[in-house]
Amino acid sequence: MSLYVFERFILILAKNVLTMHTIADLQGLFLKHLQENPFNKQPDNLYQPINYIMNLKGKRLRPTLTLLTAELFDESYERALPAAMAVEIFHNFSLVHDDIMDEAPLRRGHETVHKKWNLNTGILSGDAMLILAYQYFDIYEPKVYKKLAKLFTRTALEVCEGQQMDVDFETRNDVSIEEYLKMIAYKTAVLVAAAMRMGAIVAKADKEDGLLMYQFGLNLGIAFQLQDDYLDAFGDPDLFGKQVGGDIIENKKTYLYLKALENATPEDQNTLLDLFNSKPENPEEKVKTVRNLFIKTGSDKATQIAIQEYTQKALSVLDSINLSNKRKEVLIAFANQLMGRES
Repeated sequence: MSLYVFERFILILAKNVLTMHTIADLQGLFLKHLQENPFNKQPDNLYQPINYIMNLKGKRLRPTLTLLTAELFDESYERALPAAMAVEIFHNFSLVHDDIMDEAPLRRGHETVHKKWNLNTGILSGDAMLILAYQYFDIYEPKVYKKLAKLFTRTALEVCEGQQMDVDFETRNDVSIEEYLKMIAYKTAVLVAAAMRMGAIVAKADKEDGLLMYQFGLNLGIAFQLQDDYLDAFGDPDLFGKQVGGDIIENKKTYLYLKALENATPEDQNTLLDLFNSKPENPEEKVKTVRNLFIKTGSDKATQIAIQEYTQKALSVLDSINLSNKRKEVLIAFANQLMGRES
């Protein structure tokens, strides 16, 4: 047996005995890596805000998916850590700039970067984060680097496009359901999808399997955003973690709203249009009226059906992925956990 063949045999054997970590394990391992690798650079006023936003409490969902996918395809989570860092720092970059656009005072219960420092610092630190994200790919060999950078560039541009669509929708009364689904796919789901495909790329999985992982993440990301829309109107505020009815108060044209508008009588359509083109003097009364219209038009049930459909689309992708049933069960359990389902 040649030395090369022997080395390949040992590598394959090592991969086959890799221990799969749980989602909670990977979240903890990523957080530990993040905390042990702060941005200790100068000037402080550029990098302190980056450390601040990166260390605010969060679930670290996207980078965890990168690590998970790498392990599913027999690669160590350590090798996927740089790609996971790129995903997380880009996500937080988008939050810094989103908060500026929304003039938001709080993020995860803490002051936003532009409020804690100032507007210029928020813009510049956010710009630096986008550049830093690309630097994490430098550790990989040229072939892997090229694939990661190409996917990342496309994803980053789509996130910007989705954000612009969301802004445009605020002043439009003719938004279609198809347009809305595209917007949430770009603004939210593509980064979840890309995070998973990056793990597959790092693990050097077959291209087809990588694309299937992307589709799994994309459909699950859409389902998750639709569920977020639903919970904003009908969730338990203690479990949801934020004010119920916030989207209604802010005149967000969510799937619930668009489906209600589609199914409403002319009179109810006019009521909805009036309510979503004004700032309410009594927000609680507005939320109550709109919620009743969502129920009356069947929009609430239609949204729940859409959530189930996109979740099932994600799960059906698993039939074609070249993974053992045991490893597919990891993804099924993750999907059920994310969507708050027990089965």
